[in-house]
Amino acid sequence: MSLQGTGESTMYSLRILTSQPLRLALTIGGISLCIVLMLLLLGIYRGVADGSVDYIRGNTVDLWVLRRNATNILRGTSILRSVHGQIIAQVQGVRSASAVLLQLSTVKKEGTAATVFLTGFDPLTGVGGPPELVAGRSVHNDSEIVLDKSFAAKYQFEIGDKVEIQDVAFDVVGLSTGTNAFVIQYAFVSLRRAQALAGFPGIVTCFLITCESPDTRSAIAQAIRDELPDLEAYDHETFLQNNIREMESGFLPLLYTIAVIGAVVLTAILSLILSINILERRKDFATMKALGSSGAFLRRLIFELGTLICAASSLAALGVFFPLTMLVEQVTPEISTKSSPEQILYVILVVGLISICSSFISIHRLRRIYPLEAFA
Repeated sequence: MSLQGTGESTMYSLRILTSQPLRLALTIGGISLCIVLMLLLLGIYRGVADGSVDYIRGNTVDLWVLRRNATNILRGTSILRSVHGQIIAQVQGVRSASAVLLQLSTVKKEGTAATVFLTGFDPLTGVGGPPELVAGRSVHNDSEIVLDKSFAAKYQFEIGDKVEIQDVAFDVVGLSTGTNAFVIQYAFVSLRRAQALAGFPGIVTCFLITCESPDTRSAIAQAIRDELPDLEAYDHETFLQNNIREMESGFLPLLYTIAVIGAVVLTAILSLILSINILERRKDFATMKALGSSGAFLRRLIFELGTLICAASSLAALGVFFPLTMLVEQVTPEISTKSSPEQILYVILVVGLISICSSFISIHRLRRIYPLEAFA
């Protein structure tokens, strides 16, 4: 009697897998690590994608005005003068024009030094300042500073500490979130102090414009371009997308490359394991063929082997992934991971596709097994 039922093939698949417990454990461990790698890369990408633009997303204004050659603040250079803001403020329909100065600076404390994206803003309006505080308060005067919470955790800065920038002392009065751009974190001081540190009292990076009516944004943007031809005005959504594209162009290709390598390694491991199981059970497969088992049954058997291995590996990966991300964020606070059910489902679907591909690669070995081998 041949084994043709789905239940019989599943039971035999389990028997093959459990016959070598150590190999099964190593296989599941190796494959689960590949899955964890893909989940971690997606989580890091989402964390970087959000973290890089959360500052922009959190400062919702009608228009962002920069030098015409700059389309973003992540990797663009924009140098404006305070007088530009005075001209912009006179444009009909503009309610306010808040200046922001961004510059790389080194924060020092008792021998510890680290670089931040120092952001100068007007404490009176709060526009351009920290999008959200998790502790303390915002800047009130020129001697205060707000640090990103990930930066503070990494370098053990706390509220109440004294830090120095260019030999100027600041009191840490708050910790912010939404200000971790992965490779660098934001810190916030008053605009006047940031300009003094830069050495140019009238310099700014951009102006954040609030219009009297959102419906007039396009007309006001064009009026600013006409009045100041060297400047460009972007509505909030366009400017946000500019920065997202800039982030993806520099970071996304690296993640894709690593993810593809992980998928190829996973396919190779699974194909090798399935091929080894077929070769080790060569006589069993020959016997099944001699007893009349169909090709569809044997192929289903291999597919079930791959599916069972991937299912067990996926469960193991999920059990490891979340504690691992917590450990990574504790060891390296600047690395922020964000995962969602959709991301996890996407990875599981990719793993299922890899299982199918690996099974197809291995199935060709069945064609080289002949029924007469059962009697050899």
